[in-house]
This record gives sequence, C-alpha cells and structure tokens, in this order.
Amino acid sequence: MNRDRATILLIEEDDATRTFLADHLTADGYDMLVADCVRDGIRHLETSYPDLALVDVDLPDSSGLDLVSHVREADGVASRIDPQVPLLLLSARCGELDRVRGFERGADDVVEKPFSYRELRCRVEALLRRADRSRSGGRLRVADIELDTSSRTALLSGAVLELSAKEFALLRVLAADPTRVFTKAELLRTVWGRRTVGTTRTLDSHACRLRRKLGATGGRYVVNVWGVGYRLVDAPALVDERELREEIALAA
Repeated sequence: MNRDRATILLIEEDDATRTFLADHLTADGYDMLVADCVRDGIRHLETSYPDLALVDVDLPDSSGLDLVSHVREADGVASRIDPQVPLLLLSARCGELDRVRGFERGADDVVEKPFSYRELRCRVEALLRRADRSRSGGRLRVADIELDTSSRTALLSGAVLELSAKEFALLRVLAADPTRVFTKAELLRTVWGRRTVGTTRTLDSHACRLRRKLGATGGRYVVNVWGVGYRLVDAPALVDERELREEIALAA
C-alpha cells in the first residue's frame, strides 16, 4: 500500500481535536475525511471506503462503540461497509473496562485522550501496515510461524504443522494482524461464518488445539485475552504445560 494514498476517516465531535488531527495527518501525507457524528461517519464508510477510521467514543448522536459494532456486523455487500476496516477508538475514559469494551465491540486499538500525536500516528501506521499485509495474501510470517495461504501449509521453525482446515483458518486470521485482539464473535463470524456468537466452545477447543501444536517449542503464540478473545503475539510467552493441559481439558 502506498502510504501517501491512504485515506483516513476521522469521526470526532470536538472541533479543536478534529481540526488538529485532520491538519497533522494531512501534513503527514494522508487523505482525510471528517465527520462530527455517527450518521455522517457511516455515510463516509458506505461511500468513500477509507483505509482506516479514527472514532471518538463520545459522539452527539450515538456512541462510537455502537458505530464499531455496526461496522463489524456489516456483510460488506448490502451495507456497502467494509467490515474489516481498521478502527481506532479515541476515548476520554480509558480504564481497563473501557478498553475491554472497545475490543469486545471490534476495535483494533484504543487510545486515551489526551494523547501524543506522535504515538497516535505510529499506531495508525501500524494498523495500516497490518491491514495491507492482511489483504496481500500469499505468505504470512510472524516470529517462527510461516503460512502459505495459497498452498494452505503452515511451518513452525521450518517444520510442517499438521493443522485441520479450521485450525489453519484460525491461525491465518490471527497471523494477518498480529498483536490485535480478535473478539470471539469476530473469529466465529470469520472462520465459521456465524453472524451470532452462540456458543464459543467450538472456538475455544480449536484455539487450545492450535496452541498445543504451536507450543511444541515451549512457547505460547496464541494468547487468550480473558473475557474478550484471542491474539497472536510476535514473541511467544513461556507456557506452563500443566496450565495448558487444564485449558485443553476444559475446552475438549
């Protein structure tokens, strides 16, 4: 992706913040779309197809959280909204519970106000890089994991991983956007095609089996973010075999 061509949608009620971000991101080479309410933000999402959206949580006509849910529930056809567009929430309240709520709705990142512009810009660039990698297909590499999506093969430290179709699909989704927390609803919808969450037992059992296969080297790549979903980490954490066996037994 050509960074200079990337289009960012900014949905922000505060005039000063909106002007500041729009001016600085434009100066950094991005094309900007701006809105001050959910209604206008959705209109831009349906007609302009931005590469990323910055969404204020506190908007006059609805919550930014509701907009995130609306985007993630879109089918990408009738709604004309890309359900995979990267979404970064801007929130004046950014405690643990606030961040969890944002991730549960499907946000890719949550940034607390007031924020450092330099840090925000870096987060924007990281999300755009991951989205570009996700769309590019072909080979994906995260740490010692390598996926060839065309041949549906997976390697760990050069050794072939024997994965079921759903295990491979789950790993592919996680590897396309490493470190992002995917909610269970997102994963069920993307991998199993379910529009509603229902039971998460199937997802949990597949995630545990995948974690076990990736844990052969003593590290854990697939991390369970309790109460939210799963993410893939660039550097595996050491795994306690007893803990892993207990999790597998619970999900079996």
